[in-house]
Amino acid sequence: MAKKFQPILLGSDINVYGMARAFHEEYGIVSDAYAYFQLSPTKFSKIVNVHIVDDFNNFVKFRDFMLDLGKRMKAEDPDRTLLLIPCGDVYANLLSQCGDDLRECFVYNTLDIRLSRRLAYKTTFYEICEQYGLPHPKTRSLTADEVRAGEYRNLPFDYPVAMKPANSVEWLNIDFEGRRKAYIFQDPAELETIIKRAYDAGYTSEMVIQDFIPGDDSRMRVLNAYVDKHHRVRMMFLGHPLLEDPSPVAAGNYAAIIPDYNEEVFRTIKTFLEDIKYEGVANFDMKYDERDGKYKLFEINLRQGRSSYFVTLNGFNLAKYFVDDLVEDTPFDGNTVFGHGSKLWLEIPRSIFTDYVAEGDDKRRGESMLKAGNWGTTLEYAKDMNPLRWLMIRHMFSIYKKSYAKYFIKK
Repeated sequence: MAKKFQPILLGSDINVYGMARAFHEEYGIVSDAYAYFQLSPTKFSKIVNVHIVDDFNNFVKFRDFMLDLGKRMKAEDPDRTLLLIPCGDVYANLLSQCGDDLRECFVYNTLDIRLSRRLAYKTTFYEICEQYGLPHPKTRSLTADEVRAGEYRNLPFDYPVAMKPANSVEWLNIDFEGRRKAYIFQDPAELETIIKRAYDAGYTSEMVIQDFIPGDDSRMRVLNAYVDKHHRVRMMFLGHPLLEDPSPVAAGNYAAIIPDYNEEVFRTIKTFLEDIKYEGVANFDMKYDERDGKYKLFEINLRQGRSSYFVTLNGFNLAKYFVDDLVEDTPFDGNTVFGHGSKLWLEIPRSIFTDYVAEGDDKRRGESMLKAGNWGTTLEYAKDMNPLRWLMIRHMFSIYKKSYAKYFIKK
């Protein structure tokens, strides 16, 4: 007999909605979510109840609140398993800091805080890549002192270059004109302007500057893997993004993904994850480099990606992997599922896909999926639609249309 459980999701973004939808599709269950502010994707929903907690991104407040919540919920129903899933970098980091503190009430995946920080911090992630022979772009990491000394003028590779903060959590807490998730600079003057603004605005961690891998969004790949509590990779699924969000604040967020398959990539990443004793969902961003024919890793997210409903859409329900592992502890025969898929995932209106994806075989494949009905979005869930939610999604889609019209540049 299946065990009783309750999903507790951390966050309120599209990632949370995608996970709540996965639980609802598989088990007909309503999730609870806790966050320090309300974001649009989870508004007006009947499949996820969002609770806003002041100062919830503060470690002491987070730990104390979660302990109290867990004890109260356990007192209400001692036989119910409380399944805790972080859905953002801040929450994954907070849970990692808690270690085993919350295990008396909740079941969850997390990493040792030292491994968590080494993987999440881009500079040390590239050091780990070197150690394991994982391809990544040529990289120069600069400390705040080195930036002040102008060391960004002495790069071991030519322009164009990419730049991104090593500490993505700290980056969320600063603001300045031109702030984005990541940058591509064509010349030294552009880089100098932005890097100075970032540190003047209060950023203190290292900055990562990289050799820019040529090609547009269609060279990107995104991989999601589920690794169980015994450090065994149960499932891997590869996506081929065809379009990214062009707006400054959301640059790098995927907007359209078709399924892909690459056994060499799967086996390389599987060996790596099992060797470092990973657990939970790992989400990798990488880009194909035509210069040497290799897929270069950009980063690992220590939780499912914001577009990872794409995995569930293609028949590999992420909620079920969490439940099988942490609630049911189902046996695993050691044969990792390398997923094949047939559905296009969109975060945008269909018209944007038609108007902005570059012409070619990939676009034709996506259009044939649209025509055949083999597609879906995270937010448009027929079992969770009401007039307010419908209007909110239409409003979000209208913002996307304006954003592409304003910011999209044919690459």
